[in-house]
Amino acid sequence: MTSAARPSHAPLQIAITTGEPAGVGPELTAQALAGAAAHWPDAQFVVLGDAELLTARAKAVGVEWAALAGHGRGAGLERVRVQHQTLGAPSQAGKLDAANGRYVLDLLDSAIDGALAGQFDAIVTAPLQKSTINDAGVPFTGHTEYLAERTHTPHVVMMLAGTGQRPLRVALATTHLPLKDVSAALTIESIVATLRIIDRDLRQYFGLPAPRILVTGLNPHAGENGYLGHEEIDVIAPALKQVNDAGIDARGPYPADTLFQPRYLNEADCVLAMFHDQGLPVLKYATFGEGINVTLGLPIIRTSVDHGTALDLAGTGRADAGSLIAAIDTAVSMARHRRAA
Repeated sequence: MTSAARPSHAPLQIAITTGEPAGVGPELTAQALAGAAAHWPDAQFVVLGDAELLTARAKAVGVEWAALAGHGRGAGLERVRVQHQTLGAPSQAGKLDAANGRYVLDLLDSAIDGALAGQFDAIVTAPLQKSTINDAGVPFTGHTEYLAERTHTPHVVMMLAGTGQRPLRVALATTHLPLKDVSAALTIESIVATLRIIDRDLRQYFGLPAPRILVTGLNPHAGENGYLGHEEIDVIAPALKQVNDAGIDARGPYPADTLFQPRYLNEADCVLAMFHDQGLPVLKYATFGEGINVTLGLPIIRTSVDHGTALDLAGTGRADAGSLIAAIDTAVSMARHRRAA
């Protein structure tokens, strides 16, 4: 049954991919969902992963899957269930194995297919290990790029966000590119497309009727009127004029070294940075452990954590589930906004 066909009062269906089996994803999922019924009473969760692995990793951090699945059951509803996918090889916490690279992608494929078919209202992804997937013989750049390819979406936007009453949100004009390739990747058309997606999705999924977007320059001091680069004059400013003429409130380009301060951020709903390490260090410094990653522009809702697989913490019980809880909370909120639209 598609999401459109489900009654409006039916529980939201949220899929969670548990990611790299040697990492912290499986145990954090169990910890995050321990309070599912109380935190998200209008949602049901489908956890994608190897059932035996999930049971063992949950038990290691003091969570019983059987009790978790039954907890909060009301009106015949099971709040949490596992959609089993068999591991490629036995997994040990902290020890990567390329034999499980395909397993990780199978989890992601199942979630994407389910969301495209309307089975899931949103997907939340625990961290994966890119090297394991590549070592398995599958070229893989990252979640964002893979989601775009699998959903046949020509342009997506990576946005990281903190939590709180007025969260800091940072979107990227380019994602996982070598620094030497960033300038060539920035075009008027690409920046316009990115700003249109940010504006649309902040309205659609975050309930912001008139989003305000601040845009960084590429060069130091935003190019210093052309003395330190021309991208601001030739590319970014024309893109801003084009979206402004279309009614989008996007301002800039601002020097990135002075933009991230309260007197600017208090007036913004999102910052668009030109490249990965221009905007994300600030965001992660301010919110790490409670921040989230959202892929904008997709035909499905996808959120994720702001951290990696933390192999050194896997199985120890010392990993913090705060970012995954925030990612789930945001996915549920986005699904609510879409359902209410």
